[in-house]
Amino acid sequence: MESKEQFEAIRPRYEELRGKVALVTGSSRGIGKGIALRLGREGMKVVITSNVADEVEQTAAEFEQLGVSTLALTADLAEPHAVRQLIDATVTAFGTIDLLVNNAADLRRKHIFDVDEVLLDEQLAINVKAPYLAAQYAADVMRERGTQGSIIHISSVGGLRAHWRALPYDMTKGAIDGMTRAMANELAPFGIRVNAIGPGAIDTGWLRRAGEAAAAALVERIPLLRAGTPQDIASTVAFLASDDASYITGQVIYVDGGITMQLSPKNAPL
Repeated sequence: MESKEQFEAIRPRYEELRGKVALVTGSSRGIGKGIALRLGREGMKVVITSNVADEVEQTAAEFEQLGVSTLALTADLAEPHAVRQLIDATVTAFGTIDLLVNNAADLRRKHIFDVDEVLLDEQLAINVKAPYLAAQYAADVMRERGTQGSIIHISSVGGLRAHWRALPYDMTKGAIDGMTRAMANELAPFGIRVNAIGPGAIDTGWLRRAGEAAAAALVERIPLLRAGTPQDIASTVAFLASDDASYITGQVIYVDGGITMQLSPKNAPL
């Protein structure tokens, strides 16, 4: 489904989000793009960013054609100064920031003996340090402007339970979960809420590439018997950013079709 069809299929629910500013990292494709599309449909001004300039410009152009007020920024989040520049550019363009969604991540997973220091350092930089700094800088803007803002980290079911060949990715997502609770506690007095979403198996195109047999085998292990979509995650982001979630902070919400609640799949009982 093209962006226009996806956009038109979304039913806006949260009028209070209209006109507010959202920065979504890693939003030129995949889950991040789905999140940005939903927020744009809610009437938010959206910052599109990733480290691939062509993708950023293409996605921003698509959104502009849909009537979404968009800012396109290319940034390598492995560089701490780039995180600061993202926040500064957002404030310069839109005057503030109301919602930060830390979605960008290095998704590589290897066996412990195959993880070298280079991969470890890269994932710590992108998956932990960058979200931390982005949240710190965004929260400072919210505090200065008295904004009842929201920060949402995109974690993973791997932050709670381990994948096979999980490192260092699952470790970094566990850090995100701990970061969510600690930040929520310290930012609550300023009216800034911090939550996380732990996606399960979300189809961003890989299910089709996996082939029919492999896709069927994976889906069979999910209690709801389907893979998730970027819009499943985007809907949860929109809810957490809305006034309906005004009493929710410090939580990790799993959007996973039931994967984390089951002891074992029905076709492989313990």
